[in-house]
Amino acid sequence: ESDGGRREGYASCKQSRKLLVTGGCGFIGSYFVRYWREHHPDDRIAVLDALTYAGNVSNFDGLGVDFDAGLTDAPISIVVGDVADHNRVSAFFSAFRPDVVVALAAETHVDRSIHGGALFVRTNVLGTQVLLDAARAAGVSRFLHVSTDEVYGDIGDEGPPATEESPLRPSSPYAASKAGADHLALAAYRTHKFPVVVTRSTNNYGPRQHPEKLVPTVILRVLRGERVPIYGDGRNVRDWLHVEDHCRALDVVLSRGRDGEVYNVGSGEGRENLDVLREITRC
Repeated sequence: ESDGGRREGYASCKQSRKLLVTGGCGFIGSYFVRYWREHHPDDRIAVLDALTYAGNVSNFDGLGVDFDAGLTDAPISIVVGDVADHNRVSAFFSAFRPDVVVALAAETHVDRSIHGGALFVRTNVLGTQVLLDAARAAGVSRFLHVSTDEVYGDIGDEGPPATEESPLRPSSPYAASKAGADHLALAAYRTHKFPVVVTRSTNNYGPRQHPEKLVPTVILRVLRGERVPIYGDGRNVRDWLHVEDHCRALDVVLSRGRDGEVYNVGSGEGRENLDVLREITRC
């Protein structure tokens, strides 16, 4: 079948590729760039990042990246830009001509979205459509849209975990904006047969994560001798995934995933928030 042939051609290609990673200065994005550079050293990577509060150039310390050089022939280039800026994105695609797009740029904080959802809609929904339009015009061979299991909403602790066929029932503006972006990406495949794949991961943790997230928040408070916050009764069960495992999964999906498909990514290790807090405080 046509999508299978395109998938095989992508996976078997031995030539170096050019990857565009949006949001590459963030937690998952920067880890993915480091992972890809280690495992696919012949590929060129260009990062497009708006450098909001969640983007940190120090995430690339040790890689020899010149942040003032812009788009160059170096193995890793960094360009500052907003994914929702059509002119900026179009110019970037024209200059770099990527083979693969890994769309990681997103506003991700649930509480911030509850207090103001407009920015989340702009970045997560409009930004996704701008990227899809530019990528289709450039004829990229694969577009990986990285999403979240938050789009499935609240699933009872006693119920089965979400599958790729579960209905989307987002319960925050953040989750709703990501669900909208998922639909846009999958619609690009259904309408244009554009080679899109979507991943939805569980909660990530690992080095250089922004301190607004649960695990680094708890670690920092413990180190400072401060009280550790517990939301609700602490009995909410979450699946926790190390960011390196997530990046390995993205690598597999990029090379072997079927166009137009969704892939859930998790550890299968669900824990109550209280258990996570106790584990950290014991260290």
